[in-house]
Amino acid sequence: MPATRRSPFAYAIVRVVPHVERGEAINAGVIVGCRPRRFLAARVTLDTARLLALAPDCDEVEIRRHLDAIPHIAAGDPAAGPIALLSQPERFHWLVSPSSTVVQPSDVHTGMTSDPAGTLEHLFRTLVLVPEPGARGAGAGPGTEPPAGDWGDTAADHEARGDGPTTSWPGGRDRQGQS
Repeated sequence: MPATRRSPFAYAIVRVVPHVERGEAINAGVIVGCRPRRFLAARVTLDTARLLALAPDCDEVEIRRHLDAIPHIAAGDPAAGPIALLSQPERFHWLVSPSSTVVQPSDVHTGMTSDPAGTLEHLFRTLVLVPEPGARGAGAGPGTEPPAGDWGDTAADHEARGDGPTTSWPGGRDRQGQS
C-alpha cells in the first residue's frame, strides 16, 4: 500500500479567558488550517461548570455566541458575516490573530498530516475535552487515538518521541543549544 501524502497544517487552540486581567483560561476549541488540502475547520465547546468555577459572574450566553461563530466563519458560512466571505487563508489568519478579548486564540502551532479532519478531531479530544475521571492522559479513552497511520505530528509530538529537534533557533542551534 503506498504511503499517504502528508501536508503541513497549522492550528490554534481557542481559549476563553473570562477575566483577561487574571489570565486564567479554559480551552474551548481548536482551529485547523491545511492550505495544500484547502482545509479550514474549527470545533468548539464550552464547559459551563469550569467556566463558572473560574468566573461565576461571566456572561455565558455572550461567550457561547462568540464561540459558536468560529466554526461558521471557518466554513465560510455567509450567515456568519463579512469575515466569513474572505478567502480561506484570510479567514484562518483572522481567526488566529492575537486578541486580548475574552475569546482568544493561542499561538499558532504547526505539524504534518494526511487527514486534516481527523487531526482536528484528535486535537479537539486531546487539547479541549476534559478526560473522564480515572482516565490517564489528556483525552484518554476509547476513540482518542489519532487517525490510523497519521499522528498529525506537531513539534511537541516530535519532542515527546525524541526523534530530533523540530525548531532551529538563530545561529543554527536547536532548543538544547546544540549545533
